[in-house]
Amino acid sequence: MALIKSISGIRGTIGGKPGEGLSPLDVVKFTAAFGTLIKQKEVKENPLIVIGRDARVSGDMVNNLVLGTLQGLGINVIDFGLSTTPTVEVMVTEKKADAGIILTASHNPKQWNALKLLNSAGEFISAEWGQEVLSLAAADDFEFADVNKLGKVVKDDTAIDFHIREILNLELVDVDAIKARNFKVVIDCVNSTGGIALPPLLKALGVQEVVELYCEPDGIFPHNPEPLPENLSEISQMVVKKKADLGIVVDPDVDRLALVCEDGEMFGEEYTLVAVADYVLKHKKGNTVSNLSSTRALRDVTEKAGGEYHAAAVGEVNVVNRMKECGAVIGGEGNGGVIYPEIHYGRDALAGIALFLTHLAKYGKSISMLRATYPNYFISKNKIELTKETNVDAILAAIKDKYAKNPINTEDGVKIEFDKEWVHLRKSNTEPIIRIYSESENESTANNLANKIIKDIKELMNHSIKY
Repeated sequence: MALIKSISGIRGTIGGKPGEGLSPLDVVKFTAAFGTLIKQKEVKENPLIVIGRDARVSGDMVNNLVLGTLQGLGINVIDFGLSTTPTVEVMVTEKKADAGIILTASHNPKQWNALKLLNSAGEFISAEWGQEVLSLAAADDFEFADVNKLGKVVKDDTAIDFHIREILNLELVDVDAIKARNFKVVIDCVNSTGGIALPPLLKALGVQEVVELYCEPDGIFPHNPEPLPENLSEISQMVVKKKADLGIVVDPDVDRLALVCEDGEMFGEEYTLVAVADYVLKHKKGNTVSNLSSTRALRDVTEKAGGEYHAAAVGEVNVVNRMKECGAVIGGEGNGGVIYPEIHYGRDALAGIALFLTHLAKYGKSISMLRATYPNYFISKNKIELTKETNVDAILAAIKDKYAKNPINTEDGVKIEFDKEWVHLRKSNTEPIIRIYSESENESTANNLANKIIKDIKELMNHSIKY
């Protein structure tokens, strides 16, 4: 069993003893802590919190626990039921709510669930707020309302429709252009809420034919729900079999977007953001942001368009903060997460689909030909396990010193640039490992670069850099 308490939310496996997994008692405790924080911040007797969930099998149970706890605190709730992460984010501001909670473990397998916590702007709470939630939970420092002051619950099934209308109203979404291309699209929604969001979105966008894979929102994931190439063999084959123009894949809570080319090859999760940014930058001059572990291709596309690229620490909240600081017109993460401020500051696969299809429609050729127009980089993802006695910070400092002549960014671990290549080292917050991402223009060079750094680390470990 696992329970991971972090400043960005509470994530765990269902079942087990309290404190060891995401048990009902843990759901209640952390919901109560967050609700208490909102009451303190908003100084309201009956604040409003909106909630929604993905379709995983534990969702109904967790949803009931969250609803009852918030009511017990005297908090009013709008429950959107089966929804998507970006939809709930949009609805926080639409309903003028004081906060939001999304019940989803994102790309994690079905035994996981989580509470994702939003502020009144529909954005993930800050590190400071997250720490306050953890402190309140640890101290059991909450007080429930008496029977005359319990919160009220309203069910609302209109959220996804509203979200789609907001996407259609975006200036850079061109329904006529999409409709004119007469696209045939295969979708894989991994039996979660993408199955109730993508079909109406694509219909509204003018897509003529949609082949649906796993669109029944029963939470029985037919394959590993993370939209990585090794998990997408079925849709790859279906795109070719059906002679479709492209395939579209989302994760269970629909904030990550992966694309499949007409020949069954992967467009590349790193290139979802690159392609959407390319389209946006053709119509709106400005800056872009991605995290330090994302492809350099976004920087290349941005600079070609006359904008400036900025890197942020890993984590959506960090990307959003940097986007606001530099006035970015588009940003996101290399895992297929597109953040388009014109609709909201959150990863949004639905908005990403609309913008990408408009881009592809106006490009006028195949998706594989569009992919070929972008700089081609390969990212190698590795990790090295350490002993509990190893001083990770000392190792990272030593690596920084060894490569001091190279451009180095230490905002989030250590990122070293080698001309158009880079290596990014980050320590895990939950286990004794260092994650090592490297990028180059070909796979072998990226792997060699990673192996070189891994060798450096092992040599440092042999020299006993310890606490």
